[in-house]
Amino acid sequence: MDYQKQIKEISGYIRSGEKSKDDLKIGVEFEHIIIDKESLRSISYYGKNGLAETLKELEPNGWKGIYEGENILGLMKDNMNITLEPGSQFEVSIMKEEKIEDLEKIYLEFLNEVIPVLEAKGQGLMALGYHPVTKIEEIRLLPKKRYDFMFNHFKSAGSHGHNMMKGTAALQVSVDYMNEDDYKKKFRVINALSPVMYALFENARYFEGETRDEHTIRAFIWENTDRDRSGIIPGVLDKDFGYESYAEYVLNRPPILEMVNGIAKSTGDKKVRDLLDPDNYKIEDLEHFLTMFFPDVRTKKYMEIRMMDSIPYPLNFSVVALWKGLLYNNDSLEEIYTLTKDISDFEANKAKEEMIEKGFMAKIKDKTLLDIGKTVVQIAKKGLDDKEVSYILPLERMLDEGKNPYLITKENEYKGKKEALRWCMLNDII
Repeated sequence: MDYQKQIKEISGYIRSGEKSKDDLKIGVEFEHIIIDKESLRSISYYGKNGLAETLKELEPNGWKGIYEGENILGLMKDNMNITLEPGSQFEVSIMKEEKIEDLEKIYLEFLNEVIPVLEAKGQGLMALGYHPVTKIEEIRLLPKKRYDFMFNHFKSAGSHGHNMMKGTAALQVSVDYMNEDDYKKKFRVINALSPVMYALFENARYFEGETRDEHTIRAFIWENTDRDRSGIIPGVLDKDFGYESYAEYVLNRPPILEMVNGIAKSTGDKKVRDLLDPDNYKIEDLEHFLTMFFPDVRTKKYMEIRMMDSIPYPLNFSVVALWKGLLYNNDSLEEIYTLTKDISDFEANKAKEEMIEKGFMAKIKDKTLLDIGKTVVQIAKKGLDDKEVSYILPLERMLDEGKNPYLITKENEYKGKKEALRWCMLNDII
């Protein structure tokens, strides 16, 4: 296969995502864990009152079911999709919008539709980074062929791949770029802030049913999943990293599986460069390969920011406002770029190691992640208009109090686990 041509095809695909300044939008994915309200045990996909049943109940209300064989695995509407992660984490993906208030409106529509169905079963929708009680060995994998291949791969690729698949729940933000220079600047900023985002938004006080004193379980799990496809991309902070650099990152790693006529097939140790024929491929093949890698910041026709745990409303929209304010205002972007441009791969990864023990008191250079976070919030505020700046205020207040979601739960533990986590329960919002 012609390697240079492969690079050209993938970098061309990334380039095709470029947007004009007036067309920059932001998208979100919110993952949730559905639990029994009394026991806090996670609800299975299977059986009576399971999530398959819930999807079937929702389907007639203007949704189109997503099926694999006879199994319903998700729902689609005009502006949002509901999908299930391998451990039945309940995800809503909202199509990109220009205004945060439009994203919020769609999310509240989702809550208003889903929560009454769950309430009738005594179930709760939780925004939480990990199952509060149920252990992953108790959770049956979703009936999806792709997940079977991934599950088998992660048996040997790392110590915590199954925790990643079945245990974690995240908040992801998607952002646009205008050209390759804009991409390079934004990609560098986001990666440099990776440890800050993990530490500010950690929301997993409990791991495998037990209290966990170590911090940022999401980062720990990803670092012990499969280094071929997770973490900060090697070299991203130490060199000029553009479209072709990302293409080479993808080409030189194994994708686990490929889709052949709609059927998932294992690719073993083969790398993408061994599989992608630059002269004869379907765009769906290329898009599939891009989805099989999970770095902290992933590129498709946009950038996915992947470090944050699932956190409850309205704090989740502070994350959206944070990234919009930082990346979509020229002055703010230049200021945050100047602040982060000297952070190296080594320093960012060292902070990620330290924060497991120290949380947001870990440091990059001589500043704690908490202090960097406070500075980042102030820069983002300057990039938001008077209406949208209100969305970032819950985050500002939390950091000013020296807290993050993990610590909010921890300080309420004396009331018992159920009460400590009540602030993460979304049922009372509607």
